[in-house]
Amino acid sequence: MIDEKIAKLINEQVNKELYSGYLYLDFANYYADAGLDGFAHWYEVQAQEERDHAMMMRRYLIDNGVRVTFDAIGKPDKKLTKTDDPLKAGLEHEQYVTSLINHIYAEAAKIHDYKTMQFLDWFIKEQGEEEKNADDMIKKYALFGHDAKGLYSLNQELGARVYTPSATGPAM
Repeated sequence: MIDEKIAKLINEQVNKELYSGYLYLDFANYYADAGLDGFAHWYEVQAQEERDHAMMMRRYLIDNGVRVTFDAIGKPDKKLTKTDDPLKAGLEHEQYVTSLINHIYAEAAKIHDYKTMQFLDWFIKEQGEEEKNADDMIKKYALFGHDAKGLYSLNQELGARVYTPSATGPAM
C-alpha cells in the first residue's frame, strides 16, 4: 500500500494524462482542418502515448491496492489561430506535466517512498524526451514551415511517425 497523499497525487496525474491526450486530439483536429494530415497524425500518436501513460499510472495504483477515480475531462482551452500555436502550446503543456511529475517525485522522496520514486524515474526520463520533441518541432517549423515546400516536407515527416506502445514502461 502506498501513502494516501502519494496515491491522491498519482490519481490526479492519471486524470491529467487523460486530459493531455484530449488536448493533443484537439491539436490533431486543428491540423486536420488545416489540411496538414501529417501534423494531425503526429498529435494523434501523441494522444495515444498520453493514454498509455495514464494507464501505466492507473495500473500502478491498482497493483498497490488503491481505488482509481476519474474526474471529468475539461475542454481544451487553447486558442489556436496560427499554424505553430499547437506546437508552442504543446511544449508549454509538456513543461507543465514535467512539473507535476517532479512534484509527485519530490513528495515521494520526502517520505522515502522508494518504490514510487523508482516507478516515476521512467516518467521523468520520458518527460525529458517529450519536451525535446516538442522543442524540436517548434525549431523545425521555424526553419521550414513558412516555405510551402518545407512545410510539405515537414508534414510528410510528421505523418510517418509510428505509434509504438511502450514495452519499456516503468517497473512496477
